[in-house]
Amino acid sequence: MKDNDNELLPLTDELGHIVGRATRGECHGGSMLLHPVVHLHVFNPEGALFLQRRPEWKDIQPGRWDTAVGGHVDWGETIDEALRREVSEEIGLTDFTPTFLCRYVFESRRERELVHVYQTVTDHPLCPSAETAGGRYFTRREIISHLGRDFFTPNFEQEWQRLFGEKN
Repeated sequence: MKDNDNELLPLTDELGHIVGRATRGECHGGSMLLHPVVHLHVFNPEGALFLQRRPEWKDIQPGRWDTAVGGHVDWGETIDEALRREVSEEIGLTDFTPTFLCRYVFESRRERELVHVYQTVTDHPLCPSAETAGGRYFTRREIISHLGRDFFTPNFEQEWQRLFGEKN
């Protein structure tokens, strides 16, 4: 598998208003074009957090553990549509109630993303797809013990600290 560099993505301002469009390749090629993404943190009833392992073929952060669901909003798609599509595609979950947590700008050396973050609690079985390299639930203690050790993506670590206030 390989990411589709020709996939069309909306460009937004920091408030989420659409201001244009560009390809995934343009957005990830160092242009710093702000494009929207969705994240879903999936907890089980016991409070453990499901994380996915990024496949080695990914162009950004291959092999690292990351948010259960994370993906681009496609051109012409709403945030809610993108969230539901990504959740179904990545972990096979269709029956869930997302709670909005926050929106923020994430910036790396290669890209800028307007991240829309949600969470849900479920006891439904999760089925990671071929878009991932699997996944599992982590306890808070396990997550904290791996922070700062190149185990997680930098985006996940920053988001974990922003939302859940846990530091190594």
